[in-house]
Parts: sequence; C-alpha cells; structure tokens
Amino acid sequence: MIDRDTALELVNKSVSNENLIKHMIATEAVMRALAFRAGEDVDLWGITGLLHDLDYDETVNDFPRHGYRTAEILESQLPPEALHAIRAHPGHIPPESSFAWALFCADPITGLITAASLMHPSHTLAGLQVKSVKKRFKDKRFAAGASREQILTCSEIGLEKDEFLELALNAMRGVSDQLGL
Repeated sequence: MIDRDTALELVNKSVSNENLIKHMIATEAVMRALAFRAGEDVDLWGITGLLHDLDYDETVNDFPRHGYRTAEILESQLPPEALHAIRAHPGHIPPESSFAWALFCADPITGLITAASLMHPSHTLAGLQVKSVKKRFKDKRFAAGASREQILTCSEIGLEKDEFLELALNAMRGVSDQLGL
C-alpha cells in the first residue's frame, strides 16, 4: 500500500488547485476519524480520503470518468475496497461497504464545514461551533455544492447527523494548520 508521504507527494504533483488539495487533506482527516470510530484501518481509510480526487484536474470536464481514473492510477497501490470507495464517492456506482459509505458522506461535509468556518467571525475551525454548522446545514443555498442528501448517508455507517457533524468538525480542527483555518 502507498504510504502517506508518497500519497501527499502524488497529490501535490497531480492536483493544481490549492483549495482542492486542502479539501483532500480535510477528507483524509474525516476518514481517519471515521475509521478510528469504527475500529477500521485508520491509515488505509485516511490515505483513500487523501487520494480520492487525485484525477480531478484530468476529469474536470469529463465527470463520468471522475473516480474511475483515480482507481486506474492507484490500482497497484491500494486494495480493491479502497478503489471501490474511490469509484463510488462521486455517485457513479453504489457504495457497498461502510468504507465506501464513509467516503461518500465525508466528501461533501468538508466543503460545508470549510464554508461555515470562512463565514464565522473568527474565520477558523477553532472558533466554529457544531450548532453553527447545523444552522448552515439547514440553509440549502449555503455551500450548495455540499449535498445534504449525501452527508445524511452517514446513517449508513451508524452515525446521526449531529454526531457526524461533530466528528467531522473535530477531525478537521486536527489539521487546521494545513487547511489554513
């Protein structure tokens, strides 16, 4: 399996948008927290979260290939369950495991939390409270690209919405220095 340093190097080489790299780091943090909670392989889930959008620059104008191309690139470096989660995260195929469901719901939550932190007076994750994220969650126009329906699939991995929001916010706080938040 690919190690984190090599994975991050690959991300920095393949992804040109700094905000997308931050999203990938945030997704890694949430996936690590979800794996820890579920007693799963924290490194595998985290690295999969870090690499899930690796093909974005290449597939930005070809969304049906998004996820599939990443899985092709990483075929010899990640196990089949990680490749399935990467292919499933954009909604092209159904998630079939808690691993895939975790990535499916972790992907959009990072955008919602990032946007909420930027609107907070402190502009930080440290200053942001879960109740503020819950309030922003209810406003469908706020961070409209963060699918609320996809976030709510956290129930597939045994989490209530509020519990998931708190877990994700705390996970992202742990990497706030890398996110600039």
